[in-house]
Amino acid sequence: GHREPAGRAARARLAGDGQPVRNPATFQPEDVWWCPQCWQKPAATSSTGCARGAISAFKVPPEPAKKRVALWRRLKGMGGIYLQNGVCLLPKTDDHARRLKILENEATRMGGDAVLLETVALDRAQETKVIDRFKADRDEQYREFLLRCDDFDAEIARETAAAHFTYAELEENDVDLKKLRLWLEKIRKLDFYEADLAAVAQQRLAGCTALLDAYAQRVYDAQDENR
Repeated sequence: GHREPAGRAARARLAGDGQPVRNPATFQPEDVWWCPQCWQKPAATSSTGCARGAISAFKVPPEPAKKRVALWRRLKGMGGIYLQNGVCLLPKTDDHARRLKILENEATRMGGDAVLLETVALDRAQETKVIDRFKADRDEQYREFLLRCDDFDAEIARETAAAHFTYAELEENDVDLKKLRLWLEKIRKLDFYEADLAAVAQQRLAGCTALLDAYAQRVYDAQDENR
């Protein structure tokens, strides 16, 4: 059965259908971050076909602002999405559950409250809205990544046009490629629902790799000619 967590913010409970029920006298939703989690695991679905999830609510003092902002950044860094002010969602994973418990403790130390609950989407339409928001946030990051790939391609083109085929230039561009690779890996870890631009970004990285390989060959050939 469901065990209600301790803490002053634990004023919300789950109804029989899995929906949160709040006590308006003790719970102010505009002061908290909600984190409904996980609509993607087939093994945890309700009778309506919607996968169950969990809610984390954090209520923290407005000051000092830097601590509140730090908590917000931690949630965003986990891949959370904000549907509106004070409403943050995350998929349910073991890693997220562990990290949210850590944030719960931090919120308490800040003089705030936290509560962790389970919930379920009302229907497939609500589930789709959530997933689309996750994908939209990741696509925004993929677009930034693709722009950086454009910059990488342009840099290789400039070096080639200027016939700068040196090991120093090659090493610099190799460092840039490694940064692109690490950046894409970071985005992919937060891409819980395979955003539309995921495959495009992976292809662009492969293109950048091939471009650098070709440039490297020009460098090796130029160095051999100079010997």
